[in-house]
Amino acid sequence: MKIIIAAGTGFLGKNLKKYFEEKGNQVYILTRNAKRESDIYWDAKNLGEWSNVLENADVLINLAGKSVDCRYSDRNKQEIYSSRIESTKVLQEALDQCIHKPKVWLNASSATIYVHSEKHLNTEENGIIGDDFSMNICKSWEKEFFTVENNGVRKVALRTSIVLGKNGGAFPKLYQVTKLGLGGKQGNGNQNVSWIHIDDFCRAVEWIIENENISGPINITAPNPLTNIELMKKLRARLRMPFGMNAPVWQLELASIFLKTETELLLKSRNVYPEILMKNNFQFTYPDMDTALQDLI
Repeated sequence: MKIIIAAGTGFLGKNLKKYFEEKGNQVYILTRNAKRESDIYWDAKNLGEWSNVLENADVLINLAGKSVDCRYSDRNKQEIYSSRIESTKVLQEALDQCIHKPKVWLNASSATIYVHSEKHLNTEENGIIGDDFSMNICKSWEKEFFTVENNGVRKVALRTSIVLGKNGGAFPKLYQVTKLGLGGKQGNGNQNVSWIHIDDFCRAVEWIIENENISGPINITAPNPLTNIELMKKLRARLRMPFGMNAPVWQLELASIFLKTETELLLKSRNVYPEILMKNNFQFTYPDMDTALQDLI
């Protein structure tokens, strides 16, 4: 296949590129910092020569969007919003010009679209979508993505949970914190953590591409979310750390200022279930945290 990954130089994009190239596919990356032969420059806002690469492509994957790992200042909020909307909009404009369009377009979204939930398990069908900055970003993002329908182009929004891998994302930070003896609970520890191993993330993307009956929003997460307390306990046990200092909310609020991030990333309860993947017999290699940690550590 000819696969285009927009904004594919980060943790997810690098792993997807490696995964698909090892299977003999041709992968091109749209990036502001084009270095390799397979990199194509784009600014994620305006049409340009990059749009030609979409012609005769089989798959388009869009991962563009400013990281939410920052302080939610007015300026950062605007960049988080505009980077998602503008990139999705300009990709649609480029796709509209194609004579031979990609067969499937997968656009990033987030499991953060669902409300903070310690009890209710959010599936695609019965998930509760609320009203705050993060959820509204996701809603606007998906609305922009699904506004235009192109005949022959299947659209899937990837409502992805926390992706765990050795070479990026949240896991190396969790590992380091635990090794330093700071791997206790964050806040009250009751918040659920929805997660997926990077290998299963890549396999789920491939599975969606291959299954032509799959479209719309899809939860990309392992089927067994667990509480923050349970996660940190398993991590300490795997690293043979006999203790881990807890971090109360006030401490996290203070630390987040210095680390230039937001406590929501740690304290929001993401209780999400991949109902569509499970009902269609997708097989997780790492369905639970024990098997995932066994591979990661």
